[in-house]
Amino acid sequence: MLTTINCCLIIPTYNNDRTLHRVLEGVLQFGGPNNVIVIDDGSTDQTSEILKDYQERVILLRNSQNKGKGYSLRRGFQEAIHRGFDRAITIDSDGQHFPEDIPNFVKAAQQNPSAIIMGERDMTQGDVPGKSSFGNKFSSFWFWVHTGIKLKDTQTGFRLYPLWPLQKIKLYTRRFETEIEVLVKLGWKDIEFVSIPIGVKYDPEERVSHFRPFRDFSRISVLNTWFFIQTLLWYLPRRIYRNIASRGLWNTIRQEFRGKGETPFIKSVSIGFGLFMGIVPIWGFQLLVGMAAALALRLNKALFFVAANISIPPMIPLIIYASYRLGAPFYPDNALVIDKWTEITLESIHLHMMQYIIGAFILALMAGISGTFVAWLAIKMFRN
Repeated sequence: MLTTINCCLIIPTYNNDRTLHRVLEGVLQFGGPNNVIVIDDGSTDQTSEILKDYQERVILLRNSQNKGKGYSLRRGFQEAIHRGFDRAITIDSDGQHFPEDIPNFVKAAQQNPSAIIMGERDMTQGDVPGKSSFGNKFSSFWFWVHTGIKLKDTQTGFRLYPLWPLQKIKLYTRRFETEIEVLVKLGWKDIEFVSIPIGVKYDPEERVSHFRPFRDFSRISVLNTWFFIQTLLWYLPRRIYRNIASRGLWNTIRQEFRGKGETPFIKSVSIGFGLFMGIVPIWGFQLLVGMAAALALRLNKALFFVAANISIPPMIPLIIYASYRLGAPFYPDNALVIDKWTEITLESIHLHMMQYIIGAFILALMAGISGTFVAWLAIKMFRN
């Protein structure tokens, strides 16, 4: 079955001697000695003894000491790529997954040959631990922020990866956060995501979780912070630009205006806020700060992005000129009086910087408020 899509199975394991035998027997119904890769991550329980019985039935890799699930996954990916596989299914060894779902992954891969197939657990089951449900919602939210892709289950360890895009990304993390790192980076590579329902079993009598809430959640938070900065600086503007480029500027604006998912007030505020951020004197950080605020306020990011580009190069002299004129009344005795745009020089800007900053903030507020009002009137008048 796995050979039909040139796929292998990757099983990282660490101190799961209660469930490892059952998991291996289950997966070996669908794979054999040439396509089941087991990575023993320095286990200190009976795992080594159990694996002695499977040395001829699986490809066995051992870490000399515990280096983390992410490290083991990365080693498994490298082994799979080295052996020429096109895809790899990962499955946890703690017994929560059912190997009987493997054929569903194969079928989904045949229908979506370039996609990563995500096993979607029912997190509303009564036996699902509360921390797992919360952690999944937390992870899924930040994955959506980073990539714009909505998934209900981003923490599942039961996945099918296409291996060719993994050769084009570099992974740095080594523990549980690796499963988030690889998803986000594949999302940034525009890899398609497909979710399929899978069964899940949480048996407190046999399942051992090695997730340490404080330590591992801190690592995940640091990773999400770094991804958020990259998203604001590059990937979110790129997504919006691609969307605009594919649909055309006018069609994008028209479709965003007509969209029924947001109120006229939210759309008009998105435009006004974009005008404000495009003028406010924090050059180089306008989109970074503005995108973060637009996400937090749940504004229309496309309309914000278009409006924020009021500070395109041809408009900069006009914005600076208007800012100095509006800031002049605050410096009656030492104001820079500009009658023509050509009188703006780097020396005059340096000597009268506070006049410019005050005037720019006033201009940004005026543009933001008037832009919001005009946009709201336009939506109300032409919404049909």
